[in-house]
Amino acid sequence: MPAPALQTLAAADLGSNSFHLQIARVVDDQLYALDSHKETVRLGGGVTADKSIDARTTQRALDALKLFAERLRGMHPQAVRVVGTNALRVAKNAGDFLRQAEAALGFPIEIISGREEARLIYLGVAHSLPASHRNRLVVDIGGGSTEFIIGHGLRPKVAESLYMGCVTFTQRFFPDGQTDKKNFRQAELAARREVETIATRFGKIGWKEAVGSSGTAKALAGILQENLQAAGGISREGLEWLKSQAIRAGRFNTLKIAGLRDERVPVLPGGLAIMIAAFEELGVEHMAVSEGALRQGVLYDLLGRSHHEDIRDATVSQFARRHHVDVLQAERVGALALRFLGQLVEKFDARENEDHYRLMRRLQWAAQLHEIGISIAQSAFHKHSAYIVGNADMPGFSRQEQQWLAVLVLAQRGKLNKVAATLKQDDELLLLAFCLRLAVLLYRSRRAIDLKQFSMTTTSDGFRLTLKPGWLAGHSLTEYGLKAESGEWSAQGIAFETVEQA
Repeated sequence: MPAPALQTLAAADLGSNSFHLQIARVVDDQLYALDSHKETVRLGGGVTADKSIDARTTQRALDALKLFAERLRGMHPQAVRVVGTNALRVAKNAGDFLRQAEAALGFPIEIISGREEARLIYLGVAHSLPASHRNRLVVDIGGGSTEFIIGHGLRPKVAESLYMGCVTFTQRFFPDGQTDKKNFRQAELAARREVETIATRFGKIGWKEAVGSSGTAKALAGILQENLQAAGGISREGLEWLKSQAIRAGRFNTLKIAGLRDERVPVLPGGLAIMIAAFEELGVEHMAVSEGALRQGVLYDLLGRSHHEDIRDATVSQFARRHHVDVLQAERVGALALRFLGQLVEKFDARENEDHYRLMRRLQWAAQLHEIGISIAQSAFHKHSAYIVGNADMPGFSRQEQQWLAVLVLAQRGKLNKVAATLKQDDELLLLAFCLRLAVLLYRSRRAIDLKQFSMTTTSDGFRLTLKPGWLAGHSLTEYGLKAESGEWSAQGIAFETVEQA
């Protein structure tokens, strides 16, 4: 549940190059930095050819997370949010890694989509810069992906994430750190092909100011400033000058130049090539550099959640509007499903119990979204709904949350076999699926019902729905559906019976 009394928030960004931890104090709806910590893990560099994070890199990551855990010890669970980016998006063994990582850290880790990462980056950058009435272009070169955003004020207008980063490009185009003309040309062409896919759309929207964020942009700006190649920030001429210096040296690790930190040497060639490509394709001449980045955006998003301004609510409402959802039906189904949840969970109190609040929110969102697939086709609409929820870009939601909601929406009707394996692994998900499924069944007529007619209880081996005397006689189609429902749950080893009050 929202915890308005929280005075300290923490955000951790598990990037493909570095892990960052930021802790801030909340004062009058503003954040003031208290502490930060960085560990260079190079998670993206440990992703093997078969898309698995290798054992050595995993151990390095776990060691870093144990350090974070020490600083986070004792913090309120809702005051901490940890996000994983590109390396965890692509790793086939991300599930195994997350189990170990969450055990080491002591907090859940969310894998966010590329566009969600871009949204949060923009939020962090926008809060770190003076207010402006002009569009801003933000470029964030990470270890495994690069995010491009155009925004106005605190809101992004368009956001894209491209699969190229300083770690992956350095490994791919600069083997053993070799920085010759051929390697730079190949890297720049590859990056330009990626940026070309968004250049026209971004150009039509336009911007007046370009801003770079995160490690690569800061490193490049620092080098250019130390060598008097840019009057603050990053210039096109400065980037070309740095490239010529790298080519002359032959290897980046032999480049003796002011401002070049040792920790950046193994990944900067790829980042430099990507930045040059971004300047070329988007027509940028000069770029300012922001102190804000993903972790600051996560903090501000967390602040919004704790102040009842959860972007996820806006996202769900937007999806409902976009897909022409019958709002009254969604509200009816949601109210009945929540009534069942309250009856089935002992001492249910969403205002005081965090776990109960979390269950309530997920069930509400699922009810609001359960019919969005009807906009595609009425036949098997629950499958369309689940596909949209599981695969669309949903600002504010992590990948895990979307998959959770997709299973709930898919489970609302039809055979349970399609979700049985998943439900059996998660008791909470099974409970919510049962509540939503029964609410959808009972509201099949799409007419208002007196909710007091229904009472749900648990039994030693399942659930029991109790109805007022004579109710079934007047609802023969629903009675037929309830009998079929009993058979579905029985096939999964769970009893479900319907009885009328004596």
